[in-house]
Amino acid sequence: MRRHHPDIYDVVIAGAGPVGLFLACELRLFDLSVLVLEQAEDPHSPLKRLPFGMRGLSAPTLEALYRRGLLDEVVAAQRESDAAGKNATTTHWTGQPRRPAGHFAGIQFYHDDVDTSKWPYRLPSPADTSMAVELETLETVLARRASAMGAEIRRGFGANAIRASDDEVNVHAGGETFAGRWLVGCDGGRSAMRKAGAFGFVGTEPEFTGYSVEVEMADQQALRPGRHYTSKGMYTYARPGTIAMVEFDGGAFHRIQPITLEHVQAVLRRVSDTDITLTKLQIATTWTDRAFQATTYRKGRVLLAGDAAHIHSPLGGQGLNLGLGDAMNLGWKLASTIRGDAPTNLLDSYQRERHPVGANVLDWSRAQVALMRPTQSTRALAAVIRDLIETRDGATYFAERVWGVSLRYDLGGGHPLVGRSAPDFELVDGTKVGGLLREGKGLFLEFGPGASLQALASRWREQVTYVASDVKERLGLRAVLLRPDGFVAWASEAAIRDEEIAEVLARWFGKPGNARGSA
Repeated sequence: MRRHHPDIYDVVIAGAGPVGLFLACELRLFDLSVLVLEQAEDPHSPLKRLPFGMRGLSAPTLEALYRRGLLDEVVAAQRESDAAGKNATTTHWTGQPRRPAGHFAGIQFYHDDVDTSKWPYRLPSPADTSMAVELETLETVLARRASAMGAEIRRGFGANAIRASDDEVNVHAGGETFAGRWLVGCDGGRSAMRKAGAFGFVGTEPEFTGYSVEVEMADQQALRPGRHYTSKGMYTYARPGTIAMVEFDGGAFHRIQPITLEHVQAVLRRVSDTDITLTKLQIATTWTDRAFQATTYRKGRVLLAGDAAHIHSPLGGQGLNLGLGDAMNLGWKLASTIRGDAPTNLLDSYQRERHPVGANVLDWSRAQVALMRPTQSTRALAAVIRDLIETRDGATYFAERVWGVSLRYDLGGGHPLVGRSAPDFELVDGTKVGGLLREGKGLFLEFGPGASLQALASRWREQVTYVASDVKERLGLRAVLLRPDGFVAWASEAAIRDEEIAEVLARWFGKPGNARGSA
């Protein structure tokens, strides 16, 4: 793989969080020069570790990591962190007789209620439906991979201004100017790149201020562990001193002034309706349920991904997964555009596919806020939702949404698999599909004897890997075409016409034998 050009990069990424780092890895798969600019000089932070830095990874995220050969590394790194004794703090549901599978506004559903037979196109895979990982662990793995692949990461260089033309984007950061053919803002909810690019940003204002704090208290028994709804808001408590709480004040305190011990104690007393006394404030941060989304994810040569494109409350923990999904969707499309082999308007499909996903997550977050309001009507509605979530169909529905199993892009295909994440087919020699996607190429699978499309597929051999083999479970299919992100672009159960598959290949991978240039 070539290193960056000394004068102009193919892509400049603002932000070295998980989204920016994963996108850098994706772009380096295609041998593009990548510069990642990050404001923070030190990537480490207590807020990225337990108790506040734990994140739940959903099925699409785990599949993305698996398909790029990163999943084993993330799992190993998290186990190493656990073994080092860093993760001594336990969550409030530890010790329950049933295995929790997730929650909606704090209302849990359980694995033994979820009917996985409703998902006939999911096959056994190393990528499970969910996994917990520390944010710091994930960032460390992604930064190590991005650097090893040749991406340049500059810390202490916060991008703050841009000047874009038809051919390139100049990015000002840390007193220097960097030139890129394209810029992707992955610089968080207060994105300077979104503001500099004058992107529209619309949504709903906050109803509450949320607090995540680590404290010492005079009496640890003064609060009951677990999640509690009160007449003033909500709080969760895990001993010895981990507290998350919500006060419905319209977001009045968020980032207004420094968080003091006295203020946290006053809010906790109001929300918990106790005379709790705090003796030390160790860590504290605030958040809100403000839910906004960029009206477009692209303006010329400037794109947005992750929290730069959409913000919402951390309820349900879907923000990280949403951002990593953006990166997986964008990477190969931007790379194909830069190399010059992308079909017309391929890059426009990033907005078309990901914007609705972001809008759905924002609404999912708003719905949870509606179930947290401190009113009798809300508590009555929450009781109805609890009854529904305890049914098998209800738990399965919430699992589909929380785990990301229901994700499907509207790609216009007739088969129910089109637009969905591909099943992890296992070939007769034991090879699994996830392992065939590590190079970032598309994958055309033709099952069984009588394979006849190799000659046709070979015309796109630079962009698509062709494999003719039977598999242990065909799911009734004769052939399937996967995009580089592992989503099904086309599937057929019947005899295949050359013209049909040629049309689909051209739609996603351009003209066969198209000479690669740069855009």
